[in-house]
Amino acid sequence: MGRIFRSRPVVTAETHRTTLFEIFFDLVFVFGFIRVTEFMSARPAPVTLVQGFLVLLLLWNSWLVYSWLGNQARIDVGLIRAGVTVGMAAVFLAALVIPDVWESGPSALGPRLILVLAYIVVRVIHLVLYHWAAVGNPRLLRTIRVYALTTPLSWVPLVLGAVFGGTAQILLWTAALVIDMGGGVVASVLSGWPVRSPGHFTERHSLVVIIALGESLISVGAGVGAEMIRGPVLVAALLTLAATVCLYWLYSQSAAAARKALTMNFGLRRDQVAANAYTLAHFPLIAGTIYLALGVEQVLAGLAHDESHGTDAVNWIPAVALFGGTALYLAGRATFLSFSVRSVRPGQFLAPGVALLLLPAGRYLPGLTALGLLTAFLVVLVSYEAVAGRGRGPGARSDPELTAR
Repeated sequence: MGRIFRSRPVVTAETHRTTLFEIFFDLVFVFGFIRVTEFMSARPAPVTLVQGFLVLLLLWNSWLVYSWLGNQARIDVGLIRAGVTVGMAAVFLAALVIPDVWESGPSALGPRLILVLAYIVVRVIHLVLYHWAAVGNPRLLRTIRVYALTTPLSWVPLVLGAVFGGTAQILLWTAALVIDMGGGVVASVLSGWPVRSPGHFTERHSLVVIIALGESLISVGAGVGAEMIRGPVLVAALLTLAATVCLYWLYSQSAAAARKALTMNFGLRRDQVAANAYTLAHFPLIAGTIYLALGVEQVLAGLAHDESHGTDAVNWIPAVALFGGTALYLAGRATFLSFSVRSVRPGQFLAPGVALLLLPAGRYLPGLTALGLLTAFLVVLVSYEAVAGRGRGPGARSDPELTAR
């Protein structure tokens, strides 16, 4: 008990790395990502993609604030661990009700309020713990206090959206997320969010990207269900694995260069790189991967359950999810490189547009062929970058400005 009620948080060191408790903490977000994919897959429609996007932003904000907290103070000891455990429970409850929060009728009010109240609990715990961990650091205290002024304002449209439902819910929750994220940006501009351990910070974000990529593989099983595995299903599963490997390779090459850039910067410059390249640019990576998982699940479900054996063309929603999700991922990667190493090669810049150009073709192809086209594009992109990047790191600068800074 004495360990739990220690008087002060343990400040993280420069060499701090991700702890087992933080990896355990991420498990609830694995569950959350699965629930978002399940929700969109059960109701494939344009409005569902928007609704899923908003819920993903809520989950992302919930994960993000604790990744910053863990970089300031260890979250696996003392009262902080107890508080974060309560936050985990709140995220778990929010994830549990995700498929029901967009339903219509009085019966949906309960799940919506559960999600909103759980999210508020997550944010209150974070603000209290972060303020406690920031004692003795005037700049960080100022940042937290600015953020604490804007964050509660976002809770008003969240609650109102839960009460009204329908289109009002989409508009009000969008406003809430804009206010919440805008407050974080304002706090960052005014005084900054200090990064104590670059290694820990980059590692945490790399792990959450890997978690999201894992959702693409989980979606294979979700799409097939308990059906007999047939040849086209096996081919589609292998194509999904190949596409996921390509996305992982593209990210890992970028992450290595970005981590070096973050380590070589100091002070406010390091804080800005962390806020822009990781807090902002990593969300498109996560969202793009979840949409890709949705597309894969839809294609696999068609192959496993349809008597046409995958000869019918896919609908617009799976095509948008497959190619649009990949484009979003690649756009996030280009933005990530732009903010971190401040250099994006032509191929990295054009790749999202090429993925979008393939979307109409993917719409009128059979599901297996569309998935094969997407995988072929990613294999070509990886091969191109491997050749183009030979002898120099991905996104590396040719001038000494980065080193000088």
